[in-house]
Amino acid sequence: MATTLAKAEDRIAVTHAARIEHVSKSFGGPAGRQLVLDDISLDVAPGEFVTLLGASGCGKSTLLNLVAGLDRPSAGSIETPGGRPALMFQEHALFPWLTAGKNIELALRLRGVPKAERRPEAERLLELVRLGGSYRKRVHELSGGMRQRVALARALAQDSDLLLMDEPFAALDAITRDVLHDELTRIWRETRLSVLFVTHNVREAVRLAERVVLLSSRPGRIAREWTIDIPQPRRIEDAAVAELSVEITEELRGEIRRHGQH
Repeated sequence: MATTLAKAEDRIAVTHAARIEHVSKSFGGPAGRQLVLDDISLDVAPGEFVTLLGASGCGKSTLLNLVAGLDRPSAGSIETPGGRPALMFQEHALFPWLTAGKNIELALRLRGVPKAERRPEAERLLELVRLGGSYRKRVHELSGGMRQRVALARALAQDSDLLLMDEPFAALDAITRDVLHDELTRIWRETRLSVLFVTHNVREAVRLAERVVLLSSRPGRIAREWTIDIPQPRRIEDAAVAELSVEITEELRGEIRRHGQH
């Protein structure tokens, strides 16, 4: 408990969990380069939940990869004062030859957690994502939603202040996705992690976030931001969520029309 409190105090002490300053990213070779992101500046505050929203191909995942340190910007700078962020992908990326618990233990081992402490911590994280008793289950024994819960537990095992999520629920059915929205909101509120969440689903963005950032298309630029004042917990069918989603959807459609996407 003392360690948890100390970590929470550290998060409050820093001014930002991520700072993205004038970041641009191009891809291509001598024959021609494509500008994917153009002059992006964005701060994620400690404990803040931010969603990045935009049409397919606008550079959301590219920006997330840059923040994760998987690639470098062509221009600008990115700071993550709490160290390397944890990253959760759309696909669970679990090792099928390991149990749910051993998948989490692998992240703990890479973090340097002593062997004797790994199983108790893995079991604690499984309890946190409501999968208590699943330590010995193989990946093929888990449903799609359960696999994503294990993937979330594995990301949390990295003990980072910043969690990056790249459309982690996009492949799930609507009911499972709604349940995991509730679970993610609960875990975020309990841990006060900073979250940067990529999606192209407007209602998902409004359902989860404290702030929604809309990227334009080709190249990605910050087009507009919304602060979400709707109290949590929210439901995706709530009238206030639906109303704001309509406004953001119209803005997104305008961006798509301006940039000639169909």
